Amino acid sequence: MIDPFGRPITYLRVSVTDRCDLRCVYCMAEDMTFLPKAEILSHEEMDRLCAAFIRLGTNKIRITGGEPLVRRDVMALFRSLGARLGHGLDELTVTTNGTQLAKYAEDLRAAGVRRVNVSLDTLDPAKFTAMTRWGKIEKTLDGIFAAKAAGLHVRINAVAMKGVNEDEYDSMLAWCGEHGFDLCLIETMPLGEIDADRTDQYLPLSVVRGRLRKTWTLEDTSYQTGGPARYFTVAETGQRIGFITPMTHNFCESCNRVRLTCTGTLYMCLGQDDQADFRKVLRAGATDADLETAIRAAIAHKPKGHDFVIDRRTREPALARHMSVTGG
Repeated sequence: MIDPFGRPITYLRVSVTDRCDLRCVYCMAEDMTFLPKAEILSHEEMDRLCAAFIRLGTNKIRITGGEPLVRRDVMALFRSLGARLGHGLDELTVTTNGTQLAKYAEDLRAAGVRRVNVSLDTLDPAKFTAMTRWGKIEKTLDGIFAAKAAGLHVRINAVAMKGVNEDEYDSMLAWCGEHGFDLCLIETMPLGEIDADRTDQYLPLSVVRGRLRKTWTLEDTSYQTGGPARYFTVAETGQRIGFITPMTHNFCESCNRVRLTCTGTLYMCLGQDDQADFRKVLRAGATDADLETAIRAAIAHKPKGHDFVIDRRTREPALARHMSVTGG
């Protein structure tokens, strides 16, 4: 699949639920209203859509949410997708908050998952509870170390927030080095109404990288995972640090991704509202050929890039859609 700007689309992110067992302040409002079950694709419908994408050239699938591991019987989907590894699919991964990893790490490994991204914005227990509104860091840490014990490569994702966790990146980098994890810092993105003001939280990662270089030796590397992070090797630990910079330096020119929500809506760009309704197509009795035609038509409408901007005048989000709906 080639989009209108010559970019091969090889990476599908699949949100299997809009629900989450945390309420991170930059992601959700505390009093969220979630979707009724009838609007959510079944595992069989998701697997069928993913199979169509694989036939058309998608070789990497990341399962996301909400929190994907809170969906009932989600391992059935992991197992069915894992059976496609080596048959068009090269990699199956997951992004999680870690709260369910102690329960599922071994099963994920058995299904074919080899890498997990775990969202962890702070190592301070009190700050973790404040940032997630009711989470306990011990549960996430137990999940992280269960994933390591299961043989999964762990990357820690941290959203960089001015005045919130910006004093922790040195200690997080040291902690990741000690335990053999990579670290990825992410600029906060203006998606969805929340109970806080993102304009005051926005922290350019160019500033963060400059600060880190005062303590750490960040060496250029060609390492890539198929996503938008730009990586450096940390000479002192041998681990990597990645930076995802949708605000200061967008990565649209090399975008290889589209995002499927749990309702079957395909978003061709995280930062635009271009979309296609695949639930309607599926439930109208589409053949495999019909699905492939609909996918190609959707890819033909992929925009050139997003228009994220922190608007300090209106303080409004760029899009009303919450990150938890799209799956990041």
